[in-house]
Amino acid sequence: MSGPNDTPSAPHTPVLLRPLLAAVAPVSGRWLDGTFGAGGYTRGLLDAGAAQVVAVDRDPLAFEMAQAWAGDYGDRIIMQRGVFSKMDDYAQDLDGIVLDLGVSSMQLDLAERGFSFMRDGPLDMRMSQDGPPAADIVNEAEEEVIANILFQYGEERASRRIAKAIVRAREEAPITTTLALAGLVESCLPRSKPGQSHPATRSFQALRIAVNNEYGELFNGLMAAERALKPGGQLAVVTFHSVEDRMVKRFLTARAGAGGNANRFAPEIEAPAPQFKILKRKAIGPDAQELEENPRSRSAKLRVAIRTDAPAGSIDAKTLGMPMVRGLTV
Repeated sequence: MSGPNDTPSAPHTPVLLRPLLAAVAPVSGRWLDGTFGAGGYTRGLLDAGAAQVVAVDRDPLAFEMAQAWAGDYGDRIIMQRGVFSKMDDYAQDLDGIVLDLGVSSMQLDLAERGFSFMRDGPLDMRMSQDGPPAADIVNEAEEEVIANILFQYGEERASRRIAKAIVRAREEAPITTTLALAGLVESCLPRSKPGQSHPATRSFQALRIAVNNEYGELFNGLMAAERALKPGGQLAVVTFHSVEDRMVKRFLTARAGAGGNANRFAPEIEAPAPQFKILKRKAIGPDAQELEENPRSRSAKLRVAIRTDAPAGSIDAKTLGMPMVRGLTV
């Protein structure tokens, strides 16, 4: 998987693979790669000593592209089309789980998939290649809903201005291509300075997240990982922007029993046994070598935790600070 989608022509390189393998070493047993993509993490885990990897992806193209090399690993790879929020339906008693969040390089590089604002294509953005595309949101959602998507999912400060421009433009003609939308967004914002990301970056990120329910997937996927890991199993998550990282950090903090007492004068309440042990409080980022080899890693953060033997539980999405958009039905 890759990070932000402002450099779509960059070759695929697994982000933070070296520090991830170092953090979970020695690698052994049965793992699940919940975001298979181009297979970088799966191959890394197998080459490092994993006995088997269950490779999960919602995009059928991922498995088509893997046919060229997957046979070299025989039955050490099990390919499972699906979503990682249901990973506990695909496997149990796992020694490890890795999630590399974001959009895959192979999706960015195909203009017809509609993820990139640098390549003209249909306004699609569906990772699974089924369900409503991004064009449905852009052309059918109310202005307030579009503005909320851009602000909540993309942290776009000009969300209302952009939403108003979208509604005005679609009254003349439907917005059906990536470059049409990118140009519209760009016209609402100041010209970007050298070194800054493309003006449409946040808006495209927001729409992609909405189309694929990425925050809902992450919330449910973290709980599914808790159910699927065996005691001592490791969870490694790579995030690419602040909202994802905040959700993962808060989940692990809460599940490690480190949430703290909101009121120091309140009676002590016996906390349930923690479901995870956090290896490092601070997230692991790219080193200088990785930044040189893979510019997409610049915003990546890795967090790793070990599953305890405490029973799996549940947690409220609001506890994780998961953004929610009222009125979004697509």
